Amino acid sequence: MTAEEIIKSIPKVVLHDHLDGGLRTQTIIELARDERYEKLPTTDPGELAAWFHVGANKGDLVEFLKGFEHTAAVMQSKEALERTAFEMLEDMKNDGICYVETRFAPVFHTKNGLYPEDVVSAVLEGLEKGKSKFGVGYGLILCGMRNMKNTLEIAELALNFRDQGVVGFDLAGEEGGYPPRKHLEAFQSIQRANFNITIHAGEAFGKESIWQAIQWCGAHRIGHATRLWEDLSLDKEGNVVKLGDLAQYILDKRIPLEICLLSNVHTGAVDKIENHPFGILFKEKFRVTINTDDRLMSDTTMTKEFLTAVNNFDITLDDVEKITINSMKSAFLHYNERLQYIYKIIKPGFQKIRKKISSQPQVKIKNLNFIRKKDSGTYEETVYKL
Repeated sequence: MTAEEIIKSIPKVVLHDHLDGGLRTQTIIELARDERYEKLPTTDPGELAAWFHVGANKGDLVEFLKGFEHTAAVMQSKEALERTAFEMLEDMKNDGICYVETRFAPVFHTKNGLYPEDVVSAVLEGLEKGKSKFGVGYGLILCGMRNMKNTLEIAELALNFRDQGVVGFDLAGEEGGYPPRKHLEAFQSIQRANFNITIHAGEAFGKESIWQAIQWCGAHRIGHATRLWEDLSLDKEGNVVKLGDLAQYILDKRIPLEICLLSNVHTGAVDKIENHPFGILFKEKFRVTINTDDRLMSDTTMTKEFLTAVNNFDITLDDVEKITINSMKSAFLHYNERLQYIYKIIKPGFQKIRKKISSQPQVKIKNLNFIRKKDSGTYEETVYKL
């Protein structure tokens, strides 16, 4: 077995995935035809996928976000919204996902007369149908946009649907010039209702954005947090010698970080994958999670994201399990539901693949480094211990 085959087969958890950033290109083409949208650059599925990926891979967040104009344009009817939500869960199932929290901004789907309530209801209907058919659990997060003034309305919308599948509120969009503290009223409404907050912060702006998200807005999780490296002091070998007050607080309080490896390269949050702070943050025991962000734009899956971490940061199968459990611990589900996923699905799933690995002839194991247990014997000995 290869590392890719192993990773694809194990149960995985996604906390940061944009619904409108993961559409199938064939679906985009069909919905564009149905809604008479004529601005697509091509109607060939393969060419369209390449167009999205090239457009997003320019090292600039503003350029990265331009592709959403097309995906949002074809998600303006109840049928389109329900279909894309349903297909998203099928795609997750095919990638070995057992639970996903997907997010989107309802304000972008009202151009043809739908009310925000209609938009959210249609997405939830698609998600529920997908869960019933594919067995993948879900939570829906509603995004307010940093450059808009209606975030309080979106926060209230999230609260109105909290018993129907919405699990949290997010602030998304371009960071520069739009600090999270400008949306305090929205966040305070969520806090007063004892609900969940995650905020995009530290992706295209400095550590100050992360600090505001936590200390002003009460974020329970941070989306990306790439620029947290600014609060770490490293020696010449790249080892952490001192944590700043913000980094220490995040570490001590176990605030989850929604890391999106490939997306951060495509948006220019990091210049190349080897320089991503994930490796340092994981080594220093921050509660990091690995996520897809925008599967269409970044041409990615959770399998690819974990494989990227394996190839660039020397993580093992044990590490993948630890990150997956951390993700489930950090989900916006109720405590007992999280335990069910961890002890009924995730742990048994990893144990199953370990038994499968140990039953294979050693010559067929292609990734001894990946499947080793840290601080154990030789790789060859470990194969039979797993």
